[in-house]
Amino acid sequence: MSETAVITRRSSDEPLFARMGSVLIIDDEAAIRESLETLLDIEGYEVHSAETAEDGLSRLGERSYDLVLLDLALPDRSGMDLLPEIAAEHPGLPVIMITAYGTVENAVVAMQSGAVNFVQKPWDNEKLLADVRAAIGRRKAEEENVQLKRALKERYNFENIVGKSEPMLKIFDLVAQVAPSRSTILLQGESGTGKELIAKALHLNSPRKDRPFVPVNTGSMPPDLLESTLFGHVKGAFTSAITSKKGLFEVADKGTLFLDEIGTMSMDTQSKILRVLQDRKFMHLGGVHELQVDVRIIAATNVNLQQQVKEGKFREDLFYRLNVITIDLPPLRQRKEDIPLLVDFFLQKYSKENDQPTRRITPEAMRPLLMYSWPGNVRELENVMERAVVLSLNTAVGADLLPDSITGRTAQFPAIESRADASLFDIMEDCERHIIIDMLEKCGWNQTDAAERFRVPLSTLNQKIKRLNIEIKKKIRE
Repeated sequence: MSETAVITRRSSDEPLFARMGSVLIIDDEAAIRESLETLLDIEGYEVHSAETAEDGLSRLGERSYDLVLLDLALPDRSGMDLLPEIAAEHPGLPVIMITAYGTVENAVVAMQSGAVNFVQKPWDNEKLLADVRAAIGRRKAEEENVQLKRALKERYNFENIVGKSEPMLKIFDLVAQVAPSRSTILLQGESGTGKELIAKALHLNSPRKDRPFVPVNTGSMPPDLLESTLFGHVKGAFTSAITSKKGLFEVADKGTLFLDEIGTMSMDTQSKILRVLQDRKFMHLGGVHELQVDVRIIAATNVNLQQQVKEGKFREDLFYRLNVITIDLPPLRQRKEDIPLLVDFFLQKYSKENDQPTRRITPEAMRPLLMYSWPGNVRELENVMERAVVLSLNTAVGADLLPDSITGRTAQFPAIESRADASLFDIMEDCERHIIIDMLEKCGWNQTDAAERFRVPLSTLNQKIKRLNIEIKKKIRE
């Protein structure tokens, strides 16, 4: 099958190509190339092919692709040798290795060298198409993330804030609108939702961006230490005050002071904060002279301040001073469409910090991440991704690297070491069988419920059950 024939067959369907993606096949066997071209073309992919490593590199230099299917044994060079060269010249381009010589050792080497997957000949069409869709989907998500961050940086200075969901886009627009003002801003949201990042974005998009941004966690200090930290003190103000010291209000002069967890402050400290907001004046602890400052206050809380006011734990007058402009940050469970972008962002971040090849999440691992409620929000997701990078032995981050609290797993899968004589395909089938059986048991062997939890059509699950020879147990009536 020629390249021209592939393109001509669907010439009237070019938008479909744009949706599905483009694939380059590098394989010296004409029958293999034709089979793959036919399979992928029917699914709507734009397919190009090359017979040698050099021809493949040449084609990669001519245009961009969304995926490469690379044979291990090529006539001029080994596909394993070609893999790092593709990674170096085309960063982020996913490569799936295809070979008739599939072993666990080759799979590990390929994944460590940057391959996103490893497929053995003869392949299972359904599985191969799923791998192709997953790889291209991740590629497009990463590109979308890059484009989104570039667009946001062109509009606003939003460093390390990732999101494309409707709630986050509204927050971006609101931040851009209110950042240039002098108004006090109150950030409300659960712990881990990124309140300090939003506070920094407000500062960096304000006329004060070249002046200090000073964060202080008011909930982590006892009242006396907090007041000394905020307002400073003179020598002899208290027993350990052997020298005078500036407070953070002075340090933040002409800049921004970020008061995190403001709902935990004592009533006495609240009254002093209120005076600064009203008069822009304060005194050092033990001092007698008033100091004038020009500081913008951004406060944050993870508690309901209105309820705190009703309970007499927070000053009503201070609440209204702080509540000039309120920005509510949504919990991660309400913006789950941002999870894939956040996962890729954190995997790239911690792969770089640990001097490792960029890790990529597998579809099997992404599923529980999307189903989990994330009580710790973005901070919890970041910690999970950092842990996965540190524990991973290759570039693929699977569900086995996620905490049990997220996957909900109870069953233990057979260790790879105990199946060293098995092919990667055999091992993956065993794992897939265990995963499906485990889910069916959790659902009382109700295939419909299991399919819904897996987020796949019932027909797809039934096909897998049949292919994997899973014996369906009858649900026991209570």
